Amino acid sequence: MSEYPGHLVPAFKTEWGWGGLRILLGWLFLWAFLDKLFGLGYATQSGHGWINGFSPTEGYLKYGSSGLLEGFYHSIAGNAVVDVIFMLALLALGVALILGIGMRLAFYGGTLLMLLLWSSNIPPANNPIIDDHIIYIFALFVLERVQAGQYLGCGKRWGEMGIVKRFPILA
Repeated sequence: MSEYPGHLVPAFKTEWGWGGLRILLGWLFLWAFLDKLFGLGYATQSGHGWINGFSPTEGYLKYGSSGLLEGFYHSIAGNAVVDVIFMLALLALGVALILGIGMRLAFYGGTLLMLLLWSSNIPPANNPIIDDHIIYIFALFVLERVQAGQYLGCGKRWGEMGIVKRFPILA
């Protein structure tokens, strides 16, 4: 029998859960950045990192995209501007989520990134609508709405900064 009546969970347990989910999701994005930057041998072949002169987007966009927008994604594969934007997005999203700062921007930016990645394979291979990118969007939405940056992170202090109060999009 549970020591808590009904479905109620003490706030501290919920806060740890939201904070933990936020940090884990942030690490997912930060790791993708690090692997593509240094070619650590996981999703990116060892020695084929961005710092070694390899494009972090070319392989996926040229060989991994399919479906309705395949031609568009093939045409931008390996483009230096696309590489910079993609890598900055991974880094910013990972850092924001791990630290719990800029959660609103992380939600909007992360949603855009995930929609673009989702659209690179329309329809998705294993489900006619949903794939992991849509799940990430939903997770980012929930994390932003429950203010997960305040739990196990710097979100409270971040929110008290004058610039964040003046420009709530930075919250």
